[in-house]
Amino acid sequence: MPIEFQKKAAVFLGVVGVDEAEGLLEWLQKKPKARIDLAACTHLHPADLQVLMASRPTVSQWPEDVSLRAWLEPVLTK
Repeated sequence: MPIEFQKKAAVFLGVVGVDEAEGLLEWLQKKPKARIDLAACTHLHPADLQVLMASRPTVSQWPEDVSLRAWLEPVLTK
């Protein structure tokens, strides 16, 4: 599963596709103070990015992939 939902965090693993966007939105709506861990994320579908941009969760770990981090950090930093 590309997103592992834990009690207070969502861990993104590998390629996170469009199919995860709805579940991610529902989970973040139920847990507005949750954190997200993008360390192991290698690709994030734009639908998931839109969910993250709208919900503005705290990012606990940025992607290890430097280019992905450079693309995500400016739009997800509060």
